[in-house]
Amino acid sequence: MVDTNTTAPTAPTAPVKSQRDNRRPRDDKRGGGFKDVEKEFQEELLGIDRVTRVTAGGRQLRFRASVVIGNGKGTVGFGMGKAGEVVVAIEKAVRDAKKNLLSFNIIDGTIAHDLNASYKAANIFIHPASKGTGLIAGGSARKVFAVAGIKDILAKQRGGNNPITNARVTMKALASLKKVTKVTPKATPVATSEEETVVAPKATPVKAPTKKAAAPKAKKAE
Repeated sequence: MVDTNTTAPTAPTAPVKSQRDNRRPRDDKRGGGFKDVEKEFQEELLGIDRVTRVTAGGRQLRFRASVVIGNGKGTVGFGMGKAGEVVVAIEKAVRDAKKNLLSFNIIDGTIAHDLNASYKAANIFIHPASKGTGLIAGGSARKVFAVAGIKDILAKQRGGNNPITNARVTMKALASLKKVTKVTPKATPVATSEEETVVAPKATPVKAPTKKAAAPKAKKAE
């Protein structure tokens, strides 16, 4: 008698994938999702201060942000912005800095010649440096040079210690920089041999013709 209760073995079924399993991992950068957009300018925050305005209704508290931006290729800008929130104040400062951009030439990581400028109580002296010196500067001037793309420079600030004033005097000094494409050192001619050196003969001055003196008359013989 055959046992009819036995059932035939069934093949294992594959697990069902849900919609969540079809998603790509977070580290997968082949596509999809939002990508960080590269900023056109580097931003350097100089400071955030609280300012108050006295009105008829009372005191209004706001924040003032000062920012320096640059592209690292000789373009730099300084701006300020005020708002009730810090983030909004920084955004306003960046927009203001983009309206006040300054471009100058960078030669071998430094500037072409010495600069000296004064603004209100602040004075600054800037000197070009040789390769490998670095940024020998402090305060706001160092941040301005860093975002501008200068790698070797010497700077000295005197007078006021206000970061906004120091940033403005640095921008004023860079604005007076002359446009020079390349700096060539003075070369002295070196003579390799006597045959190669050619000396031009000295020009002899030509004398103007002078009137001949009249010959003395001969005496008559007695």
